[in-house]
Amino acid sequence: MLTILGWILFGLVVGILAKLVMPGDDPGGIVVTIALGIVGAMVGGFAGRLFGLYQAGEGAGYFMATLGAVLLLFLYRQIAVRA
Repeated sequence: MLTILGWILFGLVVGILAKLVMPGDDPGGIVVTIALGIVGAMVGGFAGRLFGLYQAGEGAGYFMATLGAVLLLFLYRQIAVRA
């Protein structure tokens, strides 16, 4: 349970970083951006461990979490613009 809470809190920070990396107008505002950061961090972190790229607690996990959040934010913007 603590691990999931840790990823959520880390995802909050990563969501803010993703917003800084990809400035501009977000269709959902800062709350949706942070929520996408949380989800992206969790998915990116779990995917990296699933594929055996690193173990829990390694620095590469932070990179994958940030990459997941930025990718999810990018996809969200692409889908929201077309809708």
